[in-house]
Amino acid sequence: MSTTALVTGASSGIGAVYADRLARRGHDLVLAARDVSRLDALAARLRREAGVAVETIRADLTAPADLEPVEERLRGDARIGLLVNNAGAALPGGFLDQGAEQMGNLIALNATAPTRLAAAVAPRFAAAGTGAIINVASVVGFAPELGMSVYGATKAFVLFLSQGLHLELGPKGVYVQAVLPSATRTEIWEKAGRDVDALPAAMDTGELVDAALVGFDRRETVTIPPLPEAGQWAAYDAARQAMLPNLIQAHAAPRYRAA
Repeated sequence: MSTTALVTGASSGIGAVYADRLARRGHDLVLAARDVSRLDALAARLRREAGVAVETIRADLTAPADLEPVEERLRGDARIGLLVNNAGAALPGGFLDQGAEQMGNLIALNATAPTRLAAAVAPRFAAAGTGAIINVASVVGFAPELGMSVYGATKAFVLFLSQGLHLELGPKGVYVQAVLPSATRTEIWEKAGRDVDALPAAMDTGELVDAALVGFDRRETVTIPPLPEAGQWAAYDAARQAMLPNLIQAHAAPRYRAA
């Protein structure tokens, strides 16, 4: 029997496609987003086409009053065995163009909300010895050269969080996957004041989610759908791990000592 999946940011884009694909895999759904009309329309279609039960929750995850009921649902509903932390946004302009309130809201949505939702469900998953968390990050999270400093920092946080949770929760039977899209054809670009058609390349949301679910089925920790050579990520991660024995030292490295 398939478990219920809770998907955030489900009214459009990547989240809506995740809802569609998971419904077609037989999962009942709890869908959370701000746009109730679009959410309800999606829910009605999936009930009709996939024959699954679909509930909707109107939630602005930057608002604690909206975030808390979603946390409570994750803590208390034993049917939910999959959390898809997808909700996210970007900001227009560069760092100097972005106000403190804008940045704070972005961090609340992209970093704080997925952390709190994962924290709400992880104890129950760990106690049961099963469950999965999908965190949608971004390749921007390890590519500051792409010039989206605050957005990229939030996605670096999500990547690190996912890798850390993999190490902590994996031995307890909980699977954690970080999905790192590159530019994808969603409304995030228009809302950030950028023309997606002006980008060098942009992936269709369906192709992105289908690839991410291949990684999910393979139980990858980090899934990067646009990356042709898996060995490049393996080498990147191996280089990082090779530094670890050298990072804990009682003294500064010789290259930093005064002559």
